[in-house]
Amino acid sequence: MRVHFIAIGGSAMHNLAIALKRKGDIVTGSDDEIFEPSKGRLDKEGILPTKIGWDINNIHTELDAIILGMHARIDNPELLRAQELGLKIYSYPEFVQSQVLNKKRLVVGGSHGKTTITSMLLHVMNQLNIETDFLVGALLEGFDCMVQLTDAPYMVIEGDEYLSSPIDRRPKFHWYAPDIAIISGIAWDHINVFPTFENYVDQFKIFTDKIAENGTLIYYKNDTALKGFINDVRPDINTIEYSAPNYTIEEGLTLINLDGKTYEFQIFGQHNIENMIGAKLMLNEIGVSDADFYAAMGSFKGAAKRLEKIAENSTAIAYKDFAHSPSKLKATVKAVNEQYPDRKLVACMELHTFSSLKKDFLPHYKNAMAAADIAIVYFSHDVVAHKKLDPITKEDVKAAFGTDNVVVLTDADEFVSTLKEMTWKDANLLLMSSGNFHGLDLNKFAKELLGQ
Repeated sequence: MRVHFIAIGGSAMHNLAIALKRKGDIVTGSDDEIFEPSKGRLDKEGILPTKIGWDINNIHTELDAIILGMHARIDNPELLRAQELGLKIYSYPEFVQSQVLNKKRLVVGGSHGKTTITSMLLHVMNQLNIETDFLVGALLEGFDCMVQLTDAPYMVIEGDEYLSSPIDRRPKFHWYAPDIAIISGIAWDHINVFPTFENYVDQFKIFTDKIAENGTLIYYKNDTALKGFINDVRPDINTIEYSAPNYTIEEGLTLINLDGKTYEFQIFGQHNIENMIGAKLMLNEIGVSDADFYAAMGSFKGAAKRLEKIAENSTAIAYKDFAHSPSKLKATVKAVNEQYPDRKLVACMELHTFSSLKKDFLPHYKNAMAAADIAIVYFSHDVVAHKKLDPITKEDVKAAFGTDNVVVLTDADEFVSTLKEMTWKDANLLLMSSGNFHGLDLNKFAKELLGQ
């Protein structure tokens, strides 16, 4: 196929472009900005655009498909030219679905834990030599691309609920029609797109309606929103609930006793144990035994930016995590605190997304960082203005989080100096953001703090 990507530099878009190039398709693309690591990875594959910007000459009748990224606008000149020529225009989830109709599809949905569960599935399948294609949201150890399309019998997909493209306002995960689906939980997110919690929950109801005939839905049984509609799922769908088993922590390892045998895992935190059980149940559906699953999971270290260890000395550890929503913050802070109860925990988070910086949404963060000894919340007034949101103050944020341990900072230099002035003996650092604290190299910074 001859395929052209409009906005090829996006995280998912450039990985799909690489996957198609490796499959043997002829791939071109364009974008008005391409940053690392997308730029270097596209260049390595020989498909980096030779110039930045849009060019209608990229669009011609010999193209078999146009794949349109969310970064493009509805008045994009290449998009308008493609529409004028009557070319087939796909969103990337629609295109992926068109390529995997003959595979058994395992789709991971939920407001939190998607990347981790997807990573667990791929790790175990890789360990057990089960051939699968995939689409995942984070680069995993042992993989050099987040998308793979071959003739494998399975397809593992991280089912993002955000919109498919500028001209397709459906959530991405509505495209995939899973044979085996999981919903890890529902906590309001993307409020710029889903204006009410009820509207957001509706997207998950539609997701369950899209499950293939006689398919399976695995769901977290303690989620209140899921309880509200799980009984309305189609009768032909097999529903399986899950929660975390009892576990203990010894010398930094998580131990679980199952069927009379003790298994050791490098992951920690109740939310990650729950994620693991959900992943196990999905793979049980394709014939993987519990024993094989747990044995393979012993070597799983986690997904990138999900409680990822970035620095360590004899008395301190620094982690970074993608957590930014209230439920993710609470689970991540709790996990580190529980894993190292004898160490002080300094937890830092950046209000960075549209939802997190919206004044009306801030109260959802109440008590989200209560488990930390010191909680630092950073945000930039410039980012608030750039997103065209109503101004917020330090006082607004402090009141919203609602605990005395919270310090609010709005200056990046002050954020850095505050952490540099702290003593890191018997203390752990947790850096949580979907951004990078105003351009901070988190790995390098953490190593400097801990004297590495």
